Amino acid sequence: MRQVCDKHNVLFIADEVITGFCRTGKWFALEHWNVLPDIVSFAKGVSSGYLPLGGIMVSKTIKQAMDDVKPEDKWMHAYTYSGHPTCCAVGLKNLEIMERERLWERAVAMGTRLYRGLQQALGDHKHVGDIRGGKGLLAAVELVEDRGTKAAFGADKKIGPRVLAEMTKRGVITRARLEHIFFAPPLVVSEEQVDRLVSVTRDSIKAVTGI
Repeated sequence: MRQVCDKHNVLFIADEVITGFCRTGKWFALEHWNVLPDIVSFAKGVSSGYLPLGGIMVSKTIKQAMDDVKPEDKWMHAYTYSGHPTCCAVGLKNLEIMERERLWERAVAMGTRLYRGLQQALGDHKHVGDIRGGKGLLAAVELVEDRGTKAAFGADKKIGPRVLAEMTKRGVITRARLEHIFFAPPLVVSEEQVDRLVSVTRDSIKAVTGI
């Protein structure tokens, strides 16, 4: 994709709102493939959600183009709370903690533990079509009617929401989309908490499917 964009003089814009700031075991996910975008959008992880903060990073070429425009030709763009000092202070402190505690390394270790734990607990489950993970602290479990054909559950059965409700009863709050259960625990999650995520997911699926 990077090569195609270069060939046709198209900007490569990367959305790293979810994947940025150590989440995948790198500062930014595209580092896994040595891809350098022209623009990166970010939010969420930059402040660990303590206060709202987001932004974009641009290449030197784009910055130069913006700086070289005549003042009368520049496009004025701003928000009321742009550059909010408190939010920016939180973001800076958050990045300081990430660097000091090397949280990208913890994301790798705990993400591997989560992924392997889910595979061990649910890898041969009749109603689990796929277990996704392996890049830091992001994972997902796909629930299906039939493992062999990957046939989906009927929407009327509401399997995903029911599993989510069972997990909430057991003290684990996460999110689901249709029949996919998603995991993105904090970068500081402990080994015991990761193991609990796995056991609660297994028990909740059993409570709903009977298996």
